[in-house]
Amino acid sequence: MIFEMKSKKAAGGAGGTERGVPGALRYTQGRARVWLPSFPKISYTSLPSRHPSPQIVCFFTLLSSPPGATTVPPVSYSKETELKTTLIELLIYITFLVTLSLMTFGMVSTNMYYLNKVMEDLFVEQPYSESDGINFRSIRSHADFWKFAEGPLLDGLYWNTWYDNRTMTDLENTSYIFYENLLLGVAQIRQLKVRNNTCTIYPYFQPFLKSCYSHYSYEAEDKSDFGLKNETEWKYVSASSFSPWYWGSMGFYGSGGFIFTLPRSKQESMEKLAFLRKNGWITRGTRAVFIDFSTFNANINLFCIVRLVVEFPATGGALTSFQIQSVKLLRYVSYYDYFLASCEVAFCLFIVTFIIQEVIEITRLKMKYFRNAWNWLDMLLIMVSILAICFNIYRTIEVSLLMEDLLSNANVYPDFYFLAFWQVIYDNMIAVNVFFAWIKIFKYVSFSKTMTQLSSTLSRCAKDIIGFAIMFFIIFFAYAQFSYLVFGSQVNDFSTLQNCIFSQFRIVLGDFNFESLEVNSILGPIYYISFVFFVFFVLLNMFLAIINDTYSEVKADFAVIPNQELHITDLFRQSYNKALIKLKLRKPDTDLGDENLERSKEFPSTKGEDISKPSKAGSTHEKRHPKPPKLRKGKESHSNSVVASQSSVFPEEFQQLLRRTSELEKELNNANGKLRRIMKSMQQLKDTSGKTAQ
Repeated sequence: MIFEMKSKKAAGGAGGTERGVPGALRYTQGRARVWLPSFPKISYTSLPSRHPSPQIVCFFTLLSSPPGATTVPPVSYSKETELKTTLIELLIYITFLVTLSLMTFGMVSTNMYYLNKVMEDLFVEQPYSESDGINFRSIRSHADFWKFAEGPLLDGLYWNTWYDNRTMTDLENTSYIFYENLLLGVAQIRQLKVRNNTCTIYPYFQPFLKSCYSHYSYEAEDKSDFGLKNETEWKYVSASSFSPWYWGSMGFYGSGGFIFTLPRSKQESMEKLAFLRKNGWITRGTRAVFIDFSTFNANINLFCIVRLVVEFPATGGALTSFQIQSVKLLRYVSYYDYFLASCEVAFCLFIVTFIIQEVIEITRLKMKYFRNAWNWLDMLLIMVSILAICFNIYRTIEVSLLMEDLLSNANVYPDFYFLAFWQVIYDNMIAVNVFFAWIKIFKYVSFSKTMTQLSSTLSRCAKDIIGFAIMFFIIFFAYAQFSYLVFGSQVNDFSTLQNCIFSQFRIVLGDFNFESLEVNSILGPIYYISFVFFVFFVLLNMFLAIINDTYSEVKADFAVIPNQELHITDLFRQSYNKALIKLKLRKPDTDLGDENLERSKEFPSTKGEDISKPSKAGSTHEKRHPKPPKLRKGKESHSNSVVASQSSVFPEEFQQLLRRTSELEKELNNANGKLRRIMKSMQQLKDTSGKTAQ
């Protein structure tokens, strides 16, 4: 294939490279030619005016193959076939997506939220009494912790009487929280400590301070026995290397520590807590206390794992946090659970099929496979799915093996936190998988012109967005560091650099309390006004301008492309007409006329003369390839539609042609400049020789 670009200002002369080399440019008699053998036949007669310069009129024409080149027969490509194939793939993928959605949504339910809410209200919000008003959130010292432990905690754990104070004889040594949630085993309380002299004291203060306890770290952790040293609560217990750590407000805490469990009787538990309080179980070196217990609700088949954490930082005081997780560890109980199991089997079959398809594509395309972003998304989905399947199998086996051991002794703490932690990791993994699975739908709706315009807009402005993002985050992080240094010690929203970043995003969205910045009456308003002006009014509008300008350009490019898109409604209409013919409810001739009419509308033929006819190359091409004899009138419209379908150009090819045209324009300008210099030099030589002859 050969591009032709005719210049209105071109002068005579020859230059450039020889014809026959792919991509070669030749400039002869005001016309530039480049051979591009990789593109099919095209029939565009104009380009957007913004790409070529006003001095150059561009048109494309199909010329004869270069001498010695192998002639490749034209490939007949049907938009209808492409659309049918895409729809079939889309239906298969939607089936996979529905299966994945059923499997994932079967893992969660609204009962989980309500169970978590009930436990939070009972153990976190409910106070001990009207006079003290101590609850978990209001703990601010060691004394407050003991009041909570001996009050609201024991009241919430032990439910041995009805609301009328009538003792339940059938619940002896068994606790049903809210009479529905069975307390599994007993509750456990664990603390982590740091050693003395783990921080450096300035020499001036060493005579006044004899002890120093730093913040918690694994290196500073105190593992030596203390206190009475005669029971397990005074001795350090190491944890398994696979036990998950806890990320608190002031540190990252391990799973070992000094541990004791509460008895099954409320009275005995109260006596034990009072004994530990009087003997100083919590010391100055205590940095975190964990309260763990688990419940099971047979009505909804859910385990609830509760962890209440009180941190005692090196600054003094106390910080509280909690984790309440409702998980479904026993997966297959009801008929609906077995239906979900069938969905899991179908999901595994889909993944195996996708793996085979990707392996075939990699074998066929080799390194070209990795140049497509959709292929990377496919590999990501497959990898996450394989991890989820493996983890689901591991989790099911572990639950079946550990369940009997955890419930065998009712007087020990069953560590369901380990299983709940990995169950949450599995849920997060599936959530990521579902998200990318939905994003992949865009791959199958690319036959729509609207979707193609959107994707072309994003791909074309990607470089501009990257450049804008660099400038945006430079300014954004400059403001974040400024706010952290100015307001970090006074305002909670700016207490850490991470909080500063999130707070600035809230300012952009308008969700921010300006009064908190009044701690600095000078820099506070300056920071707020300048940030809103530069980031909100300037940078965000620049971002929108980049998107809008690129979308306008893409829309203008698509406006010059003939509408050769076969819509889904047209395909359904054709299928409907064919079905009517098979059922003998419509005559074939009528249907054929309708089809020809639709095809003529969908693929309009050029009524005027072809742009290649006035050119010499076009006449040469006609001589080398004589036209076939005219067909009958009955087949003329069908032939035109077939030719039009063979000569169709897709948007991606057209965009590549536009880029090639821009490159040709630059080379033509360079050639024109060289020709001018040559003509000028020849004129100077001619003038010099004339003067010499005289």
